[in-house]
Amino acid sequence: MSSEVTARHDAKKLVRSPSGLRMVPEHRAFGSPFGLEEPQWVPDKEVQNRGGESTSVSNKDKCPRCMQCDTKFDFLTRKHHCRRCGKCFCDKCCSQKVALRRMCFVDPVRQCAECALVSHREAEFYDKQLKLLLSGATFLVTFGNSEKSDTMVCRLSSNQRYLLLDGDSRHEVEVTRIAAVQMLTEGFPPGEKDMHTYTSLPGSQPVSEGGNARATGMTLQYTAPGVEGVTQLKLTAGEDANGSRRQATAWLVAMHKAAKLLYESRDQ
Repeated sequence: MSSEVTARHDAKKLVRSPSGLRMVPEHRAFGSPFGLEEPQWVPDKEVQNRGGESTSVSNKDKCPRCMQCDTKFDFLTRKHHCRRCGKCFCDKCCSQKVALRRMCFVDPVRQCAECALVSHREAEFYDKQLKLLLSGATFLVTFGNSEKSDTMVCRLSSNQRYLLLDGDSRHEVEVTRIAAVQMLTEGFPPGEKDMHTYTSLPGSQPVSEGGNARATGMTLQYTAPGVEGVTQLKLTAGEDANGSRRQATAWLVAMHKAAKLLYESRDQ
């Protein structure tokens, strides 16, 4: 893909929504695969009580109570919508303004306590792990059932849409085509067998890492354009003493987190 075409695909525009200013791709198809769509705000004529049941109310009593503490809205107690979940809350239950990068907001936006906690956790991905993915790491890469492994640098493209593998040859894997991720680990306590942390996209909920296991590699299954069935590649962190093994291990952990975000985006 030429630099001119890439630049055009990466072009962004500033838009204003009811929730705030957002910097989004000019073409929706070229947005980050980790992004989330803005939620529909809870309609004024319908509100969900604490038991999870939806209750219709008249236009005169639009969204009458906080969906967290059940406080009734009036002239002094105003209602606010959480920008992440779209539910209706009082100021006390929706007072935090937190960065919401997965929805491309320019400034921190109002969120309920539960959503703010999730957004704070995701900030670590954008502040640390995404940078690791973009900078890349060196792996032994095996394609399919081949017995040959090539030393390649694997990194995430600047638009977050491709995994780029560079060595004697060059390969691209479209992130949205990744179907499953299997983390290879070692370092469990004595007496326990090494186990695999498995993440299926979008088949099942991701399984989180546990214990003192250390990531040693990763298997990716994905669909390739023009190829029937699923293609597989395996990334293995090499053994060396110059720090690249540590970089590779950190990259694998970051990629596993990215896979979880990808699952959530697809399941939205």
